[in-house]
Amino acid sequence: MSSPSSDYNLSLYERALSAAGAAFLSAIIVNPLDVAKTRLQAQAAGVPYQNLYSTCHFETNTMLADARCFPSCYRSLLGEPPCSPQSFQYKGTLDVFHKVIQQEGFTRLWRGTGASLALAVPTVGIYMPCYDIFRNYMEESTNKNAPSMTPYVPLVAGSVARSLACVTCYPVELARTRMQAFKDGQQGTKLPGVLKTLVGVVYADTSTKKLHSSFSNSRFLWTGLGAQLSRDVPFSAVCWATLEPVRRGLLRMSDNESSLATILGANFSAGFVAGSLAGATTCPLDVAKTRRQIEKDRVRALTMTTRQTLVEIWRDGGIKGLFTGVGPRVARAGPSVGIVVSFYEVVKYALYNRRHQPCEN
Repeated sequence: MSSPSSDYNLSLYERALSAAGAAFLSAIIVNPLDVAKTRLQAQAAGVPYQNLYSTCHFETNTMLADARCFPSCYRSLLGEPPCSPQSFQYKGTLDVFHKVIQQEGFTRLWRGTGASLALAVPTVGIYMPCYDIFRNYMEESTNKNAPSMTPYVPLVAGSVARSLACVTCYPVELARTRMQAFKDGQQGTKLPGVLKTLVGVVYADTSTKKLHSSFSNSRFLWTGLGAQLSRDVPFSAVCWATLEPVRRGLLRMSDNESSLATILGANFSAGFVAGSLAGATTCPLDVAKTRRQIEKDRVRALTMTTRQTLVEIWRDGGIKGLFTGVGPRVARAGPSVGIVVSFYEVVKYALYNRRHQPCEN
């Protein structure tokens, strides 16, 4: 078996449909971890989460504050000391979950899910089928002409496929990061969606006249694309270079490598290991990507480079700064890759069997 997925002669449409379903499932399950990771990284970049609820309107018959830590002016009215700054600082993944639920509501953990779905479905729908096609073509070519290069095919195919998907869908990725990074100033207000967030990026007020042209403004939709590619391409390379040999090894160990349970187990396990390793390895690049995407200085946003951003992060926080949010990133990447790859392969398996079932009767 040259490749676990090369035997399914499915159309591009069927592969894309399988990948889109996998992306949909993964995006919903792991979104809270993505919010936690982004909040921790944005906080390290200096995004303030204090004094966002400082506007107070006192009325004679208004109920005073509830037990939560905002607005702090209510506490002052009661003669209590205002909340300490630590009440607005995230200390880790679980602390992000606790404070987001307490201060903003449980549903805020799924902030940006719409953007995640709008991003994941087309991105994975492009990424996974293209990876299949590139890998199968490259493996066939290297097996004939350069067998020693065949082990590197997953690395190259994954990098090329990811680059194509990333460039195509990047503006939605930018919107998702901004939606997850910034805390809302008022409870109960309707949150801006993907389109409104992108409009805000393009038409944000600026005092720099040269940025007023539509061409210059549209460039902001790709703010941080270099950092995104610098993160996603190595992630994809490490992920597939790890996933393929692990997956093949697990399938060879099975008595029946063509069974549904074996395909599901081997692909999820291999994806989990590969995603966790790739997520940890590329965490500094993920921190740089987040910092570039949430930069509000429009001139600086266009001139920043990934290298400069990494140097700033190292200067401000050292190794700890470079690995800010590594916990939720790894906790997200492992299951996410496992879910996407296993779901993708299982659906392909089901479509293949359904097509050939009449021939077997």
